[in-house]
Amino acid sequence: MDELFKFDKKYGVVLGTDEAGRGPAAGGVFAAAVYFPEVTKGLITDLSKLNDSKKLSAKTRNNLYEIILNNSVNSIINIDVEEIERINILNSSLKAMKTACENVIKEAGLTDFITLVDGNKNIKNYKFPQKYIIKGDGKSASIAAASILAKVSRDRYMENLAQEFPQYGWEHNAGYLTQEHLSAIDKYGTTKYHRLSFLRKHFEKQLSLF
Repeated sequence: MDELFKFDKKYGVVLGTDEAGRGPAAGGVFAAAVYFPEVTKGLITDLSKLNDSKKLSAKTRNNLYEIILNNSVNSIINIDVEEIERINILNSSLKAMKTACENVIKEAGLTDFITLVDGNKNIKNYKFPQKYIIKGDGKSASIAAASILAKVSRDRYMENLAQEFPQYGWEHNAGYLTQEHLSAIDKYGTTKYHRLSFLRKHFEKQLSLF
């Protein structure tokens, strides 16, 4: 945990951002931005399990989620399926991160800072200093915190969608194309929450069987 905050400290004032949900074939993509106004020993202790959200249990992520919300200036943004299909998933992810960051900058009144972006691309049309960090959710405390806010928010969102369409198992596959999910698509068809562009290869494969 100390190493994650030390990583951020060498950049000065840091705003971290990450996304969740680029890969699934159903549901929106989420991004979060996190700025810690004050990093105390108590906060470091409370966030001792902070890491890349994908490496943590759901229980740990949920516990950290509340701590992060209560100790940071943050923003969580969802880009819906309709827009993903219109501008593609990469642009949607970057747009969500841009909006989340701009919300935090405005709320916190940040001036002299740098935005650390998880991944290998900077945010498009972003007028503030930024640096992309490959696998940043395992290096930067702010990015790791953003990854948790984004993932927990998206998981809860998919659980809600699963109540509307229970046959697809979204409460545990989060919209990824597991065999369960693919079989349900073949049996029941698609919904308004499916990213049809992500299913093109599957449908082409199904057609080739006839």
